[in-house]
Amino acid sequence: MGKAEKSWSGMRKYLEREMLAEELRGRIRYHCSTAAGMDGCRFFELYMDGVCVKSFSWETVNSWFLSQEGLGQPRPMSIPDYWQDFWRRLEQCPLEQRSEYTDEEFCRALDCYRNSDIQQSIHSSNPIVKMFALLDRRIGKRTLAGLQKEMQRQPEWLRKIYRLRLEAKENGLPRP
Repeated sequence: MGKAEKSWSGMRKYLEREMLAEELRGRIRYHCSTAAGMDGCRFFELYMDGVCVKSFSWETVNSWFLSQEGLGQPRPMSIPDYWQDFWRRLEQCPLEQRSEYTDEEFCRALDCYRNSDIQQSIHSSNPIVKMFALLDRRIGKRTLAGLQKEMQRQPEWLRKIYRLRLEAKENGLPRP
């Protein structure tokens, strides 16, 4: 991997220009930022037509866990108890059972996508790997059509990306 590809700007160029389906160019954008005091944690975001449709960070996973009714705990927890239990819950709740993912899970999925055959990626059980594959220029109309039943079992955010890709593939060229 070249030096430029090790940087976020190089990776963004790879995703948005080299691998993105032509009909989606200008409609899909990736963003990465860091927050001061977050020990190197990043926020990755996916934008469709200028609207953020998915964020990948510890904060989004934390918010998701907090929104889950009862968090599997019979009593209210203190903040230290919550964070101690957070890591156990994260390990016990696989990606396929969640709709939110960490920045590290985003990076691992990107690495997996880059180092796997496109057919493995499009049928991956990892929804983030599948996201990259759905947006990939190597996926054609017939493959997309064949995913219809499989996509019904995916999280809503991923179905939204699938619908955009189908619509763009049917209509052909990107919007001006």
